[in-house]
Amino acid sequence: MSKSNKASLGSTKPLVVPLYQSSVYTLPDLDALDAIMNDGEPGYIYARDAHPNARRLGALLAQIESAQWGVVTGSGMAAISAILLATVQQGQRILASNRLYGRTVQLFTEELGRFGVATEYVDCNDLSAVETSLQNNPRLLFVETMSNPLVRVVDIAALANLAHEHDALLVVDNTFATPVLTRPMDLGADFVMESLTKMIAGHSDVTLGVVAGNDADMLPTINRTSSIWGLASNPFDCWLTERGLGTLELRTRAACKNAEQLANWLAEQSGVSRVWYPSREDHPDHELAKRVLDGGFGHMLCFELSGGRDAVNRFIHAAPGIPFSPSLGHVTTTLSHPATTSHRYASPAEKKRQGISDGLIRLSVGVEPFEQIQEEMAKGLT
Repeated sequence: MSKSNKASLGSTKPLVVPLYQSSVYTLPDLDALDAIMNDGEPGYIYARDAHPNARRLGALLAQIESAQWGVVTGSGMAAISAILLATVQQGQRILASNRLYGRTVQLFTEELGRFGVATEYVDCNDLSAVETSLQNNPRLLFVETMSNPLVRVVDIAALANLAHEHDALLVVDNTFATPVLTRPMDLGADFVMESLTKMIAGHSDVTLGVVAGNDADMLPTINRTSSIWGLASNPFDCWLTERGLGTLELRTRAACKNAEQLANWLAEQSGVSRVWYPSREDHPDHELAKRVLDGGFGHMLCFELSGGRDAVNRFIHAAPGIPFSPSLGHVTTTLSHPATTSHRYASPAEKKRQGISDGLIRLSVGVEPFEQIQEEMAKGLT
């Protein structure tokens, strides 16, 4: 290409970070390849191993998570998988909260079981039970800051102390809380992971996850695991997620305010038998939530309709402005039905133990004017 045809920015630079869509990069010679692969020189070769948008996003996320490094993966489940594949060996054990997202439970129980890794579940709100279970020498303890779906809150600092006393790693899924409300790394966690698909990206147009940590020796291991097992991200989703980061705190604070108002309003409505939201004094972890969460109680809440599944269907039909969308973190309010979505494959006994009834609705509260959400919700409750 002639010099006159080359694009030049001159003394200017783009305000928005470029999207590096290329899946492969060119190199000047073999020495340059060796310098990147052997000596850690800056540069890129193949996007499954690394690309500029993922590197930049990982660094930004590490900063807001109070971590030394962050590795972006293709989904939240890929982030969990990367941690497990990098830290757990055949014959070892995992200790996990008995209140987890359904697919996480499937990963631990069904998939890891095939590779000779056993999982024990414990009530992580019962610290004495956790300490007893840690005597079985698990490799790691896995918890959610706020459980899916009933937003139970755990004492991360206490769990970190217990785990470390028994030489176990603490891994925290912080997806419901986000680093806006709590930073598990500051409370002693060894790894924090997020499903970036949800509140952090915030617009339901990406599928990504992140693993963040402080142990420098684990960074190359997580990177290698992500590449070998094909857990990597794509550039466009990383670019979109970085865009979402710019409004994360604004969106989270606004959604938390709406959720708190909505929880209190729902508790007064006929046909609603119970509301789960940590700001309410009737929530079992209300006092703990005030210590663990900073400046808000989350954008997620649950409420139960006394009419069961039929009442949920009536609500969905009557309130089309609250879409039935089995995910969370969008800028507008959506609902999900845990019994048939996130915990669809849990046994009836397990659903009953967790309080996941056919009438339970999980709300991901958005940033619309509260009156707009309230008006649409009222349609479903009449």
